[in-house]
Amino acid sequence: MEIYSIFAQVYDELMDAPYQQWAELIEGFWLKYGEKPHLVLDLACGTGSMIAELTKSGYDTIGVDISPEMLMMARMKNPSALLLNQDMRELELYGTVDAVLCLCDSLNYILEHNELTHVFKLVKNYLNPDGLFVFDINTIYKFEHILSDNNFSHVGENAAYIWENFYDAKSRLNEYRTTFFVKAQKGTYARHEEIHVQKAYTDQEIKDALHAAGLELVAIHEESSKERAYYIAKNLTFL
Repeated sequence: MEIYSIFAQVYDELMDAPYQQWAELIEGFWLKYGEKPHLVLDLACGTGSMIAELTKSGYDTIGVDISPEMLMMARMKNPSALLLNQDMRELELYGTVDAVLCLCDSLNYILEHNELTHVFKLVKNYLNPDGLFVFDINTIYKFEHILSDNNFSHVGENAAYIWENFYDAKSRLNEYRTTFFVKAQKGTYARHEEIHVQKAYTDQEIKDALHAAGLELVAIHEESSKERAYYIAKNLTFL
């Protein structure tokens, strides 16, 4: 099963991500670092919740995601938005944008450093001069101390999941084995499984990839919990 296929139907209920807080945080970064974007690309946009938040604030948006099922959910929230079914490693737009976002640890799904650099180069290619690229990652601290080999579970109104983690410190790869149950007819639940793999990156690896792509690291903002770090990079005009 492709990841985020059936899971897309219950993603919002089970994950409960703080999109409004993220939108406020991102706008704070734009204000602090001199960005006033009009057109924003949400890379790995998922079910389109961030697009909906940005649209409410008056921004024009483009959403890109590898999962057609996630984009179907995004379309329900954003009927007039431009949504593209693309792998971020093969990003292709019709023109440039003022700002790029990639949130919810989506870049941790890029498992090779050269592919991460390639994604950053594609972002630079479609980012206007002096435009900002804001993304987050799950930190090594989170993989080692929060996820590690721990298990998690959650029960919602229409779905539930059991989430197992297997982290290898040498490769810095974390395998998530997710078993989730979606309410079906007559009170029964359908069982589904997905396996996700993420890579933990060091700050230096992120910096090296940004530099190789011609993007200037402006700042790193780490959550107080140390579980998530936000990187703010600028498209250098002289490269």
